[in-house]
Amino acid sequence: MNDLDQLVAAATADFDAAPTPAELENAKARFLGKSGRVTELLKGLAALPPEQKKTRGAEINQLKGRIEAALQARRERLADAELQAQLQAEALDVTLPGRGRGTGGLHPVSRTIERIEAIFGSMGFDVADGPEIETDWMSFTALNNPENHPARSMQDTFYVDLKDEHGAWLNLRPHTSPMQVRYAQAHARKHAPAVAAGQAMPEIRVIAPGRTYRVDSDATHSPMFHQCEGLWIGENVSFKDLKVVFSDFVRQFFETDDFDVRFRPSFFPFTEPSAEIDIAFGSGPLAGRWLEVAGSGQVHPNVVRNFGLDPQAHIGFAFGMGPDRLAMLRYGIDDLRLMFDGDLRFLAQFR
Repeated sequence: MNDLDQLVAAATADFDAAPTPAELENAKARFLGKSGRVTELLKGLAALPPEQKKTRGAEINQLKGRIEAALQARRERLADAELQAQLQAEALDVTLPGRGRGTGGLHPVSRTIERIEAIFGSMGFDVADGPEIETDWMSFTALNNPENHPARSMQDTFYVDLKDEHGAWLNLRPHTSPMQVRYAQAHARKHAPAVAAGQAMPEIRVIAPGRTYRVDSDATHSPMFHQCEGLWIGENVSFKDLKVVFSDFVRQFFETDDFDVRFRPSFFPFTEPSAEIDIAFGSGPLAGRWLEVAGSGQVHPNVVRNFGLDPQAHIGFAFGMGPDRLAMLRYGIDDLRLMFDGDLRFLAQFR
């Protein structure tokens, strides 16, 4: 065995003895690095006579190729060994039963809103949806709120850094009442030709559920909350109709006849007269307690005009309630914040 064969054997032995890729690279440096043994042989070519350089150079290049082949072979064996170790560590027992994938479910507020929509839909009410960033006119002026009303202040309403065409700041809607205005205006425009021809305009029956925003946060209030407002406008719609509709809603929503409804005088700028709606159950954990669940009233003539309708010919009522509070009553939840914390342990109860 000549000196070059011995060098190949030494390199192969060193490579095979390297237990890790890092140590294999160290072994490579001893033979193929800048100061490695093969590199030293190449440097020695300069001292040989010209007639020997070509022959010796070819031998050294062949030597280098054999060492590099041995190095690559060892690299592949180490990679295969690492892969096999990983497969062993991550081996799957195919005889084990499969893992079931958990099923999701609707949020209790989403369940409540769907239930509200279904109940009022059975009474002939449409469902309206609209923008959550609103104009000052839609949020306040159209609803008969005076310019100095507290709801217009930044302490009660969130404003965004944009203005409408009249130069008023846009706001995150504090209620879904603007959808009553938008729906009624669209309804009036749609039926204007028929009314001009002497036909009666169809009644307006609509509910507007959705997210709303106010500067408020405690166990029973959230800066973001849900509201559902309702509107019924016709030629002869009275408080009696409101009481019948809302009592029927409570009966269906809570699935009980064991309750009383009370209309308590109140004040809202957009209705006149106005009333808070309270309910009291005859049995259960809340038996005997009056619970405020909605505000209501006969739509103010100014608001009817802003609908694009004649208050002398059209009359009706509006109401507003919180699906979040109704969900708390239905499911026995005592802290509103639980519904918006995103705790899966809490939400899993409603799957």
